[in-house]
Amino acid sequence: MAATAASSLQITIARPCILSTKRISSLCSTKFGGDTRKLPWNRLASSFHVSSIQHFCRNFTSTAQKLQKVVTKAKSEADDNKPASGLPIDLKGKRAFIAGVADDNGYGWAIAKSLAAAGAEILVGTWVPALNIFETSLRRGKFDESRVLPDGSLMEITKVYPLDAVFDSLADVPEDIKANKRYAGSSKWTVSEVAESVKEDFGSIDILVHSLANGPEVTKPLLETSRNGYLAAISASSYSYVSLLKHFLPIMNPGGSSISLTYIASERIIPGYGGGMSSAKAALESDTRVLAFEAGRKKKVRVNTVSAGPLRSRAAKAIGFIDMMIDYSIANAPLQKELSADEVGNAAAFLASPLASAITGAVIYVDNGLNAMGVGIDSPIFKDLNIPKSAE
Repeated sequence: MAATAASSLQITIARPCILSTKRISSLCSTKFGGDTRKLPWNRLASSFHVSSIQHFCRNFTSTAQKLQKVVTKAKSEADDNKPASGLPIDLKGKRAFIAGVADDNGYGWAIAKSLAAAGAEILVGTWVPALNIFETSLRRGKFDESRVLPDGSLMEITKVYPLDAVFDSLADVPEDIKANKRYAGSSKWTVSEVAESVKEDFGSIDILVHSLANGPEVTKPLLETSRNGYLAAISASSYSYVSLLKHFLPIMNPGGSSISLTYIASERIIPGYGGGMSSAKAALESDTRVLAFEAGRKKKVRVNTVSAGPLRSRAAKAIGFIDMMIDYSIANAPLQKELSADEVGNAAAFLASPLASAITGAVIYVDNGLNAMGVGIDSPIFKDLNIPKSAE
């Protein structure tokens, strides 16, 4: 406040000389190669150092020179305190919990990076069987290249929590899972326990991200999917989000944001994406709208989902035809390019920011526009049509 007042005072003191400086500038304009009155004042001020004035306009009085120094100094200080132009995504002071980060090549990781780049503190929940490998890789620097943020710094993950979002509480965990060696050494990894741990460690969060899905029979057509396989897909891919928000909502600050990831198979037929996964994504989108109402009324928390295009992630490779889906998207989407994880991450950062303060209950498509297409234009049936292609 004192610095601002000082700057204002300097500008006020120097103001009487500004008009005379402009007149002198016009007299000297030919020596500077143009009409300096058209230049921004900060360029004008920085150009007219005392040495330059003495060289080109020796008739300046010493008083004018001193006042010019004051104007330049005041302008420089004002520029230093001036906010960045445009509409920056600013999440400084916010804390995010991202559920479903187990490596550095999925959408969950990309969302974490974008949130971190905007200034948010990052907490992650990692599937218990993958926890040791993830933490070891992180500690040994195997992810360092992927951690680089736009400003050159590395994304910092404040804490990694073990998480299995299929189970709400320890009472829900079957004995065979409790005895499984992949879960040995980990504790407090059910949804309610993780939420309680985050509360104990940090008190509250502002952003909740659901970036996990699983369908044990995803390669099976729906007509060949078992009841258990179908319900498992719903439990891991859809209800897990309901459970996460249910248990984290009490520690979310008002005005917070919750985001999940969905897929176009929720509303279009994607052969090969089976095992009840299309149903799980449809349920997730429906739940997003209902949760937006309930969480909005309870805690003023916004709830949205991002419908992301195909990505060569570890999870997507399990489906078996992800490369074909990417090729199909490039051939048929309005924007003929491969989707990057960062594009989804940046969209999520926007939804988590105050810039999206009136957006809730929405499905946001980040898929190069593929969702808008009614037919696959790479079909031979359209070979005689003059369909435009992207310029290389």
